[in-house]
Amino acid sequence: RIAAFTIIAEVLGALVIAAAFFGEGLDLGQAAWWGVFHSVSAFNNAGFDLTGGFRSLSDYAGDPWILGAIGVLIILGGLGFAIVGDVLAKRRWSRLALETKLVVATSVALIVGGAVAIGAFEWSNPATLGALPEAQRPLNAIFESVTLRTAGFSVLDTSALDEASLFVVMALMFIGGASGSTAGGIKVNTFSILLVAIVSTARGLPSAEAFGRRIQHILIYRALSVALLSIAIVFTIGLLLQVLTPPEMTFVQVMFEAISAVGTVGASTGITPDLPDPARLVTIVAMFMGRLGPLTLVLALTARARPVLARPAVESMRIG
Repeated sequence: RIAAFTIIAEVLGALVIAAAFFGEGLDLGQAAWWGVFHSVSAFNNAGFDLTGGFRSLSDYAGDPWILGAIGVLIILGGLGFAIVGDVLAKRRWSRLALETKLVVATSVALIVGGAVAIGAFEWSNPATLGALPEAQRPLNAIFESVTLRTAGFSVLDTSALDEASLFVVMALMFIGGASGSTAGGIKVNTFSILLVAIVSTARGLPSAEAFGRRIQHILIYRALSVALLSIAIVFTIGLLLQVLTPPEMTFVQVMFEAISAVGTVGASTGITPDLPDPARLVTIVAMFMGRLGPLTLVLALTARARPVLARPAVESMRIG
C-alpha cells in the first residue's frame, strides 16, 4: 500500500508538472524528465531541483500549476501513508483516528499561520514578495510556508527574507512533518501532543484531552524527550557552527543553517557554499542525526517500556 501510494502520487504529480514545464517552453523530452525528477523530489521532501544557479523554482513563481502540484506532493509526502490512508478510508472527520485529526489540524494551522506571517513580513519587501505582482503574492507565500517547513524548494531568495520571516521559518523547520513521513523535524505528532498537553493543563484537566479522546501520559513523556533532546541538539550544532564559521556570517544565518540541517529541510540563507570544511562536517552530522535521531530515540524509549510492579511515593515540587 505504501509503495502503491508513493507510485500513484509521484506519477500523477509528474504528469501535471511535466505538462506545466512544457507550457513554460521546455521541449517535450526535457519537460518529461523535469516532471519526473521534481515529482519524486517533492514527494520525498528532498528539495533538489534541476534549474541550477541556486535559483530553485524562482523562475516559475507565476505558474500556479508547477507550484500547486509540487506543494500538494510535499504535503502528501509530509503527511505520510498512515494519515492519508486513514482520511481516504474513513472520509468523515468524526470517524478519523485521533492521530489523524491532530496531524491534519496542526498541519493546516502551520501552513496557514506560516503563510500569513511570511505574507505580512514580506509583502512589501522588494527582494522577495514585493517584486511579484500582488495577485501572485498569496500563492507564493503559501508555497513558501509549505516547502520551507519540510522540503527545501523556494520561489523566493531565502537570503533576502526579513529576519522575522527567518524566525518563523526556523520554527516551521523545527516542527517538520508527520511521523512516518518523508519529512524531518521533531514531527507534527510530537508538537501536537505537547500542544494538547499545554492546553489541557491550562484548562485544569487531569490529563491531555483532544477531540473527546485522552492521550496516554507515556506518549507525553516521549514527546517531551524528543522535543527537549532536539532542542539540545540544535543548540549544540548552532554553537559549533557559530564557532567554526567566519564572523561575517550572522547569528540568524548560522542558526537557520543549524535548524535546517537538523530538520533535514535543505533550505539555506546562502552561506552553505562558503562554510569551512569543519563546519560542513558538523552540518553533515546534524543532517544524519536529524534524519535518524527522533525515530531512533522513540524506538529506544518504546523498547525500554516495561510493566512496573511498584511505584515510588509521590512528593511535590514547585514549578514556575
